[in-house]
Amino acid sequence: MLITITEYKDLDKSKLMDIYSESNYENTDYFYPDEADKEVAVQMVEAGFLDFLKNDFFEQDGAAYWILEENGVWVSALRLSRIQTDLYYLEALETRPDQRGKGCASLLLSGVVESLKKAGPFRLCDCVGKKNTASLKTHEKCGFRIVSDKGYDYLHKEADDHDFGLEYRYPGE
Repeated sequence: MLITITEYKDLDKSKLMDIYSESNYENTDYFYPDEADKEVAVQMVEAGFLDFLKNDFFEQDGAAYWILEENGVWVSALRLSRIQTDLYYLEALETRPDQRGKGCASLLLSGVVESLKKAGPFRLCDCVGKKNTASLKTHEKCGFRIVSDKGYDYLHKEADDHDFGLEYRYPGE
């Protein structure tokens, strides 16, 4: 089942953090390299993540978290920002580590695309790490194509050489 969340208060923080558990652990070295206790560092990363969602992400007009839920478990998620009327930027596509390889991210991406089609023509952009072959294959399977050798983050207005810029275009009916 697809869930769309447009307000921070409706977010199940524990279920969301379960999806991002691996990334949050990996982000401890980046955000808190001097914290020796990994559990404390993970809690700090999670708190910062949730603070960003509450005070930045959900404050954007048209921001939504999309969740794929199966049997009451949140298995995959992504953030979607509306940049312009017909331009969207997605980020933070992630699947729970214990649910990977089952097509969850493809189901989620396809569901988002189908939902956006109901409103008419659009472009959906994303940045994916050049070494992240699993995510690149998932995006390609869902109709995305690489449009740039540099990923462009529409929210921070910056390009990154480590990412590809991907795009899904729907011209309308």
